[in-house]
Amino acid sequence: MPTRNASAAWEGGLRGGKGTFSGESGVIGGDYSFGSRFGESGGTNPEELLAAAEAACFSMALSAALERAGHKPERVETKAACTIEKVGDGFKITRIRLDTTARVPGMDRDEFKDVAEATKTTCPVSVALLGNVEIELNARLEE
Repeated sequence: MPTRNASAAWEGGLRGGKGTFSGESGVIGGDYSFGSRFGESGGTNPEELLAAAEAACFSMALSAALERAGHKPERVETKAACTIEKVGDGFKITRIRLDTTARVPGMDRDEFKDVAEATKTTCPVSVALLGNVEIELNARLEE
């Protein structure tokens, strides 16, 4: 299995400094700062990147789990919100909330919820976070 790579650089002190990051594919990259991470300034931040990774991984894993359960999904869409909070003397990513909507013809709502809940603890990014970050899931089956 492949190993994926990214890099980041930070210049200056915490509040006045600035950073850049990039992925080896060249598809992701950007600027970040104290303001973009802890305030409302422009730029990205590690929490946004983690939310994107979790949303992408969960959508893909849920699609595979639905297929294994005998239901071919037409579409799975996940929005993820990653929360960072002050904890003690530092900061901690405390929660990721997943809002997932799926179109799966012929599937029962209860079975869908069961498959989605099981996927929440088995997708690779979720597994990496389990025990450290609370993962909340709101899963909805489209008509």
